[in-house]
Amino acid sequence: MNPRILLVIISCVISVLTGLVLSRSGAEQAATRPRPLIGLSMDTLKEERWQKDRDLFVAEANRLGADVEVLSANSSDTRQLADVEALITRKVDALVIIPKDAAAMAKAVTLAHQAGIPVLAYDRLITGCDLDLYITFDNVKVGQLQAQFLAERMPLDRKMRLLRIYGAKTDNNAKLFKQGQDAILQPLIAAGKVEVLHEDWADDWKPENAKKIINAAITKHGPNFDAILASNDGTAGGAIQALTEEGIAGNVLVTGQDADLAACQRIVQGTQTMTVYKPLHRLSQQAAVLAVALAKRRPIVARDMSSNGHSDVPSVFLPILSVTKDNLRDTVIQDGLLTEKEVFGR
Repeated sequence: MNPRILLVIISCVISVLTGLVLSRSGAEQAATRPRPLIGLSMDTLKEERWQKDRDLFVAEANRLGADVEVLSANSSDTRQLADVEALITRKVDALVIIPKDAAAMAKAVTLAHQAGIPVLAYDRLITGCDLDLYITFDNVKVGQLQAQFLAERMPLDRKMRLLRIYGAKTDNNAKLFKQGQDAILQPLIAAGKVEVLHEDWADDWKPENAKKIINAAITKHGPNFDAILASNDGTAGGAIQALTEEGIAGNVLVTGQDADLAACQRIVQGTQTMTVYKPLHRLSQQAAVLAVALAKRRPIVARDMSSNGHSDVPSVFLPILSVTKDNLRDTVIQDGLLTEKEVFGR
């Protein structure tokens, strides 16, 4: 019989307590290694955000007495699966995956479970499999914050003309962001208060693909729109490049997400209007705590659940904040994510 790990769910809401069952092979594996070894399989390290996640995760895991082996797939499904197989061969005690493709990594989870290794999905859900644990921010809420920001700044005398840039179709989070946005926008669209002139998905979340979307919108509709609902800061940056070339940057509301340095600088300059701050230090550090607990086969507290199309996955959701020029100092700077000099240039 293949060894499996049963995750404990202790819910304050439903008062359910179950036990975490250790697989015998996993326990023996952990016992022979002086420090737990955690495998971290990442979609990419090209973006500033993911570099910070890696560094914070590794530092916290090291502080907790565990070692981490990090592999980046350079946005390739094939390479990421090969990375996971390599980490399984290394007999890691727990596996943390930031998937490029939510569905493609289901096979990785199956392979890990066959080797008695528990899997934590980091920030992006892995779909279609019996996943052990998921940690993220409330991604539906992210989309709601972005759309609500625009809803509160509607033109008074006419409908808002809107362009929408979604994330990568392969990223389940992109669909959750859209779900949250739709919850706010659809009633406004139905009431004739918002008109979506153009919308598209940005492959691989690349800024250059977002720029192409806005260029296409401008070609078709001209520069006559009020806002761009961009799902993250990278796509916002690509959109703003297109606006800059058109000479209208700063005249259009632009949303974002991640509180990247470049995005915060754009907010100060006035070309980007808002971002959603997800305290990455809390995500990465809490993920490391959970990963070490999984590696040591310790009980885990998970108060929420997420459906991944196969089962309800025990989940840990962290809080998020809407950030504008007015509260940059009280959020990303106060938390130490960025410095005053980095953001404001002084």
